[in-house]
Amino acid sequence: MVFGKKRNMRDTSISGKEARFWRKEGEKVRCLLCPHNCLLDEGQRGICRVRRNVNGVLITENYGFVSSISPDPIEKKPLFHFHPSEIALSFGTVGCNLRCKHCQNWEISQVGVGEFPSFYSTYYTPQEIVDFVVFRGYRIVAWTYNEPIIWFEFVVDTSKLLKEMGIKVVYVTNGFASEDAWREMVKYADAMNIDVKAMSEEFYRKITLGSLKPVLRNVEIAKEMNKHVELTYLIIPDLNDSEDDLRKFARWVKNLDDSIPVHFSRFFPHYNMRHKPPTPIETMYRAYNIAKEEGLKYVYLGNVWHEKYESTYCPKCHSLLIRRTYYDVEFVNLDREKGVCKKCGEKIEVILK
Repeated sequence: MVFGKKRNMRDTSISGKEARFWRKEGEKVRCLLCPHNCLLDEGQRGICRVRRNVNGVLITENYGFVSSISPDPIEKKPLFHFHPSEIALSFGTVGCNLRCKHCQNWEISQVGVGEFPSFYSTYYTPQEIVDFVVFRGYRIVAWTYNEPIIWFEFVVDTSKLLKEMGIKVVYVTNGFASEDAWREMVKYADAMNIDVKAMSEEFYRKITLGSLKPVLRNVEIAKEMNKHVELTYLIIPDLNDSEDDLRKFARWVKNLDDSIPVHFSRFFPHYNMRHKPPTPIETMYRAYNIAKEEGLKYVYLGNVWHEKYESTYCPKCHSLLIRRTYYDVEFVNLDREKGVCKKCGEKIEVILK
């Protein structure tokens, strides 16, 4: 898929923009975009690999740098309660502010601009992205594949324009951001899928090089800002799959909002965690049952490929509302005009228009 103009990787009219959320500290600069708060010497990049100290100014090197573009079913994000069955045009860049040992998109998330093959990518302006989206008739754009927050400036600039054209904006994010940057970015979101990778600081420290507390707070902020939020919890054997882990997560969600859709996803070996076996199916079913026992209304299992655990049911009368088979979606007992269960009239927390 090609649009706009192919630009040289060193085109400073697009790349090398001054970043936001930083301050000088002597000869160094401190990035304030995420909780790492990287303190950078001249020429040094942050943990994200795309923000660098250049002559005492923090520069974002991936402004407009697109590594990945694809039209995806919205269910792939995964978002099951936001415009079901529609297509989202998805964009990714390079870099990430976490170092997850099990990363599925490590080829783009664990490299910087200069490490990514130039024939796979190019730079675009925000207006070029918007023009293409409108020309092709897409109604939803998703910032995904790697962490949107480290693409902050470009994501915000482009999302502003998309919103002006009536395009819906989706973020698929790890939620690991400073509160100021998070609030600014979330302002332009219509829906978000946020990863909660575990309920333990030890897991975050050892497996992701991040921390849990700011992620949980940012989920709360997104809800406070009245954004549609769905959560993903990837279950990894022996790391975050104990009954205590799963109940702690489910209870936290219940206390926040029992109608938040939760996606438990099955782990498969990737990147630096190829020695781990896939998550047993029995563990996935156990997680589903625990979440239901704890009172969550909408629970789904990813990478299990079982219609029962991908479909949406009425939390009151348990009628089948939306049947999902892989990415095929069929509306059954959901009144799409009123957003209620046809059988009992229960209001269903799903955005259809």
